[in-house]
Amino acid sequence: MKTAIEKADTLIEALGWIRRFRDKTTVVKLGGSILSDLNALRFILLDIHFMETVGMRPVVVHGGGKRISTAMEEAGIEPKFVQGRRYTDPATMDIVERVLGVETNNFLAEEFEKIGGRAMTLNFESTPVLTGQPLKLKDDDGNPVDLGLVGEVTKVDRMVIDNLIYAGQTPFIPSLAMTEDDVKLNVNADTAATKVAQELSADKLIVLSDVPGVLRDPDDPGSLISSLTRSEAEALIKDGTIAGGMIPKVEACLETIDRGVSKVHIIDGRIRHGLLLEIYTSSGVGTVISSG
Repeated sequence: MKTAIEKADTLIEALGWIRRFRDKTTVVKLGGSILSDLNALRFILLDIHFMETVGMRPVVVHGGGKRISTAMEEAGIEPKFVQGRRYTDPATMDIVERVLGVETNNFLAEEFEKIGGRAMTLNFESTPVLTGQPLKLKDDDGNPVDLGLVGEVTKVDRMVIDNLIYAGQTPFIPSLAMTEDDVKLNVNADTAATKVAQELSADKLIVLSDVPGVLRDPDDPGSLISSLTRSEAEALIKDGTIAGGMIPKVEACLETIDRGVSKVHIIDGRIRHGLLLEIYTSSGVGTVISSG
């Protein structure tokens, strides 16, 4: 009986959050590292299905870096990275499109429908919704950096996505874009998800990764910071608490907030039902960053 009552208490706690987030759009970014953990992925998809069932409007944007690297190795192509981005020549783009835009995208949709959800793939074979342009970077000397067919998202077809979520379907969007001249581009999944959240005026962007969130001590998972305002996050970057690869992730969160998304969550996607715990409980399991 005690266990049953505790379960009921949990449901009552969730009720307030369910009512608060009903009809709100939430963009969920799935990283390549999570896609390689099929057990964790199954619980993530269950959580997304729950979100949709209780009235939220989830939109999934995903990468697939590890799967792409494996396919390139099988094809005898050595991956090359420039400033942290995968150099994408035409041969690599063919693999990226097949593995990310077709195989992974379809796989996620199929697994989602197996658990009772309604999914729609938005890839080059169905309905591409991301328009982009080649990404232009410079080296330390100010010279242009050649990234090949690497791009950034400039426009999102919001009408297509809105129509799907209003019809009760969950869009699954691979991090690929098409230029106005029909050139296909490989896009970083974090930046693609950020742009989608901005263009949809999403209430939340949730970044699922293999880190628990922002830590005061990188070697101590117990030092998790559960919530940060913009000013607090900037101060932690300045004093070195936020360092290394977490800096660009947090900076992308701050940019997303500046563009109208209320909150950005960083959570460990390997935590069983981590999405539900982050959204529908008061304590959460990751770090939420807000404007303050």
